Amino acid sequence: MLIGVPKEIKNHEYRVGLTPSSTRELVNNGHEVMIETQAGAGIGFDNEDYVAAGARIIDTAAEIFATAEMVIKVKEPQPDECKMLREGQILYTYLHLAPDPEQTAALIKSGATCIAYETVTDANGGLPLLAPMSEVAGRLAPQAGAHVLEKAQGGRGVLLGGVPGVEPAKVTVIGGGIVGHNATSLAVGMGADVTIMDRSIERLRWLDNHYQGRVKCVYSTAAAIEEHALASDMVIGAVLIPGAAAPKLLTRDIISRMKPGSVVVDVAIDQGGCFETSKATTHADPTYVVDGVVHYCVANMPGAVARTSTMALNNATLPFALALANKGAKQALLDDEHLGNGLNVHQGKVTYKAVCDALGYEYVPLAEAL
Repeated sequence: MLIGVPKEIKNHEYRVGLTPSSTRELVNNGHEVMIETQAGAGIGFDNEDYVAAGARIIDTAAEIFATAEMVIKVKEPQPDECKMLREGQILYTYLHLAPDPEQTAALIKSGATCIAYETVTDANGGLPLLAPMSEVAGRLAPQAGAHVLEKAQGGRGVLLGGVPGVEPAKVTVIGGGIVGHNATSLAVGMGADVTIMDRSIERLRWLDNHYQGRVKCVYSTAAAIEEHALASDMVIGAVLIPGAAAPKLLTRDIISRMKPGSVVVDVAIDQGGCFETSKATTHADPTYVVDGVVHYCVANMPGAVARTSTMALNNATLPFALALANKGAKQALLDDEHLGNGLNVHQGKVTYKAVCDALGYEYVPLAEAL
């Protein structure tokens, strides 16, 4: 199969769909790989590294989209990229379609087979291609929030860990999954006073046992969220409903009553955000203020540590990329129900129910679509 990797064009996005190591694996399996020139240069992967791995260097993204049978990316295709997709082509990347009607309509129009990293599953009910970026984003959230809490950045001027004689910052993490657990781990390590909230008693038991009393584990209700948000210096939104738009758990009213200069970090922004006042921001302009509360809502948080993120992501995506290349999309999707769950759009049909529910499309099951 002819596989193409264009350079990412989203604001301050330096990750790349394939590392030289992953490229070599695909080449060793008999496939041809094209890499847009300097696609990985921002994180230390030069053209020469890809050539040594067996790839061809291509001057333009347009040539890659025009000729590749499978396009491997990191972030969702931008409008100009969507226009270059074509019928029968495989797109393998993060999509996050539920809060993005424009991208969804463009992918439907393209006729391409679009497989979303974030909805591929595993035998344990997990999301193995989302997990590594959730780990990265979770660990970045308190780090980013701590910076924004500094007075010069618009925050309250509170040190996350405090100092002897001065209380540490109060941090509330909403959601006890991979993002929430990793955010909590970093916030605890930085010395903060941390509360984590979830609606699964079993998960709260696990977290309570894991943190051995260093973290308050609270059942998540509207009243509990309000109480803890109003008492916090930082709130981290870490909720996820796979493939669906995130629920709005912090209302505008609660935000308006939080401490002036407090910080909210919305890691769910890729799925529309879990705070009513959230809107996507970029690494170039990461924050804005609503009612005195500083919002950090960068939609590609792992891009801040792009080299680490790229290697972690490739560890997870490569086996499925090999299956798609070795078998072709139809056979690979039918052979592996977990990869099949990643199919969101195929030849003009929407094949992921949560996206249909969010955007009003008719749901077409995978077997019927293929």
